[in-house]
Amino acid sequence: MSTHAERYAAFRRRKSASSAAIEAFQGLYGFEFDPFQVRACKALEYGHGVLVAAPTGSGKTVVGEFAVHLALSQGTKCFYTTPIKALSNQKYNDLVSRYGSEQVGLLTGDNSVNGEAPVVVMTTEVLRNMLYEGSSTLGGLAYVVMDEVHYLADRFRGAVWEEVIIHLPESVRMVALSATVSNAEEFGEWLQQVRGDTTVIVDEKRPVPLWQHVMVGHRIHDLFAEPVEEETDTSREEDQRRGGRKRKRNRRGDDRSWRPREIVVGGQKLAINPRLSRIAEEDARTTQLAHRRRSPQSRARKNGTMRPRTRYAPPSRPTIIEKLDDEGLLPAITFIFSRAGCDDAVRQCVASGLVLTTPEEAAQIREYAETRCADIPPADLAVLGFEQWLRALEAGISAHHAGMLPTFKEIVEDLFSRGLIRAVFATETLALGINMPARTVVMEKLDKWNGETHAQLTPGEYTQLTGRAGRRGIDVEGHAVVVWQAGTDPESVASLAGTRTYPLNSSFQPSYNMAVNLVGQVGRRRSRAMLEESFAQFQADRAVVGLVKQLRKQEEALEGYAASAECHLGDFMEYAALRRALSDRESMLAKTRSVRRRDEALESLEKLRPGDIIRIPSGRFSGHAVVLDPGLKLDLPAPLVLTADKQVKRVNASDFTVPVHPSGRMRIPKSFSARSPRSRQDLASTLRNKLREQGDTPRAGRAPREVGEDEEVLRLRSELRQHPCHGCDEREEHARWAERYFRLHKEAEGLRRRVEGRSHVIARTFDRVCGVLDDLGYLTGDTVSDDGARLAKVYSELDLLVAECLRRGLWKDLTPVDMAAVAAALVYEPRRNDDPFPRVPAGRVEETLEEMVRLWGDLNDVESRHRVSFLRQPDLGFVWTAHRWARGDRLDAILRQADMPAGDFVRTAKMLGDMLGQIAGATGDPQVRSTARKATDLVLRGVVAYSSFN
Repeated sequence: MSTHAERYAAFRRRKSASSAAIEAFQGLYGFEFDPFQVRACKALEYGHGVLVAAPTGSGKTVVGEFAVHLALSQGTKCFYTTPIKALSNQKYNDLVSRYGSEQVGLLTGDNSVNGEAPVVVMTTEVLRNMLYEGSSTLGGLAYVVMDEVHYLADRFRGAVWEEVIIHLPESVRMVALSATVSNAEEFGEWLQQVRGDTTVIVDEKRPVPLWQHVMVGHRIHDLFAEPVEEETDTSREEDQRRGGRKRKRNRRGDDRSWRPREIVVGGQKLAINPRLSRIAEEDARTTQLAHRRRSPQSRARKNGTMRPRTRYAPPSRPTIIEKLDDEGLLPAITFIFSRAGCDDAVRQCVASGLVLTTPEEAAQIREYAETRCADIPPADLAVLGFEQWLRALEAGISAHHAGMLPTFKEIVEDLFSRGLIRAVFATETLALGINMPARTVVMEKLDKWNGETHAQLTPGEYTQLTGRAGRRGIDVEGHAVVVWQAGTDPESVASLAGTRTYPLNSSFQPSYNMAVNLVGQVGRRRSRAMLEESFAQFQADRAVVGLVKQLRKQEEALEGYAASAECHLGDFMEYAALRRALSDRESMLAKTRSVRRRDEALESLEKLRPGDIIRIPSGRFSGHAVVLDPGLKLDLPAPLVLTADKQVKRVNASDFTVPVHPSGRMRIPKSFSARSPRSRQDLASTLRNKLREQGDTPRAGRAPREVGEDEEVLRLRSELRQHPCHGCDEREEHARWAERYFRLHKEAEGLRRRVEGRSHVIARTFDRVCGVLDDLGYLTGDTVSDDGARLAKVYSELDLLVAECLRRGLWKDLTPVDMAAVAAALVYEPRRNDDPFPRVPAGRVEETLEEMVRLWGDLNDVESRHRVSFLRQPDLGFVWTAHRWARGDRLDAILRQADMPAGDFVRTAKMLGDMLGQIAGATGDPQVRSTARKATDLVLRGVVAYSSFN
């Protein structure tokens, strides 16, 4: 325990690091700020930009909220940006509860509330669009908070973050909040380069310590072994009261005779629990024994793969939750990388009779959920399975994934945060931004489907997911539990838990919309220079620095080699070049001869017949053999032969350096079997007798003699002999230095190409994008055409296709229902199990879609000429669903036929509504504008139009 003097000294240090404004701000919170929060707030108060990289749940949003506080106290504006709408809604509610609805606004794709307020919460795309449009709302802007700024690594949306950072006015101070990344200093250097003075604050300490565990069968083991600690009754009671696990202190495992394996975590050596190591070895032996006991036929199935077996089968999901409850480890989030798996887990828990709430809590849950869903039509609630979902909620159990209705997800988030829901089964999307901490995080498996294959989790992903464990101010410690599966390796789990490598890499690249907006604002030359300031180019340049340094060293070495090769009789490098040219020519001719001989050998193998006696010139089975099967059914001839020493093997062209010519023939009995040792012995004996009858051992075929010398070789030899350096006494010494020169010169040229490939890569891509736009008439030099101005208003992967459809009038005579259907092809993101030939409405819709696909093909050809590829093919998977919804069909019939989760349907329909709004805003045709607006109204109805935002 610290003394009064030590506590007073700590108080003085905190006071000196703080300020009156920070003290007043801290008074709004119920806890004392951490040193990193105070440092960041002070830097912001002094007029610096700030980058804060800290673990999930550490309280870095306090720094963003201080920017809000400063803006309100100074009479300026602050924009608080988030990557997802749900997080924007959550942050808006937080700020409204603190500052009032008059001071705070919200702008997302779904909601527009008090957009001219001094503090506005918005998605990052909304701010990007404002910057390009020169919105008047930007007036008076002093601070921008970019929450979850590490999203700029996202390959689909990451470019938006860099666009905002680059294009924000210089007077705006930026607060960038990021998860812990291993290259935060590099990112901070870039921010200082493009935004001016920026303070980088990295804090890797979790506010709540995290314990790592592995659940084997029905027991929870600590992953790492630690010394036994003394435990008093008071400390044990305090741990249990504040969220500590009711655990036995057996940190060194059950068997002290085992030597624990160690790994290094944050510079500290930690030993893996030897009990887990022993379980892994026992499990491996069980798997091997099970494999041996299987029949050869079953082992050969499925290309030799086998289903792993384990003595320690994973417990059922209800059993896992019950065990966590017994250990005092709820509330918990169990990550299952499958939406269907999450829903199944909830059904299994409810079916098992698991209840984690009291009757009073269940009543609170029902009342809250019914109130939040009161505006959703009862018929739609029935289709969405509201009662089944609510029954699970009342038991304190729920799923959380993108396939759920957004309203349902937000209810789950609110109830979980209030401690009424105690077990949530979620996909990894929950780890992205939503403030939903738990006492425990459970990892059901350590691999997930990445769109192409089942891949192991990376250390960064593991850290992001387990970052949810441990509630600040509630729990004294958080817990991460990995469920033991067949093949689990404790060392691999420890490596995931101990690695802190999570680099932030840019995914930035120019787009057509970006190009016309930039050129229209500042011209092509200035646009090019601005894009060179991107983090992508910054990282490329940093990589180039090392290459350039290496290239400079090689160039210096080349000068030294050339000096050492100097000859008093003449230019030795010229002479060495002749020698090298002669050597290269002779090597090329040798390769040509080798290829020709191989072709001749292949041709000769194709002529072999069963019974031919041949001689194999090289390899393990060199010697005489008889052909059993010519092997002509394969791609290349590969005869099956029996050698004179009774070996059966298949030969190919690599065994014959020269063409093969049969030296005789012999009969192969019909009863011959290559698998029978007796048959092989008899036939080999017959072969040896046949060879003796032939007398001398037949000779292998010879390669044809080359006719004459190559003229180029003769010329080079003549020039060599006539060169002055040919008669130098030190010719071979000079030649050794020259050979070193040429080898290093080849390496240097490769490095130079790599440097050139990475230098100005973003600017070169921008030039190619502008080339496409020049060809199509959207740009002429620094001038943006009327069509280009329309393209500037379209923010989509298929921005150029939308602009071309508008220019060519493809949508001019469509009805609102048909317009909704064709626009659906521009926004739908296909899933793995989608129908490859989806249904589309006949008539005008089908004809228009065919025209759109043809037009995409034309644009793809233009892109190919300019060596870019940005436009994906329109996907028709949502067309029929959108058509039915726009014409007024019932939700239950649509979802049943589309086989689509309600959440996916609502999200895609909202994206469609946004696209129709962009079309209405971009088009210059009043008829198309009117049709698009009517189509928007048809799409944004019922459950799609309902906003869960309060």
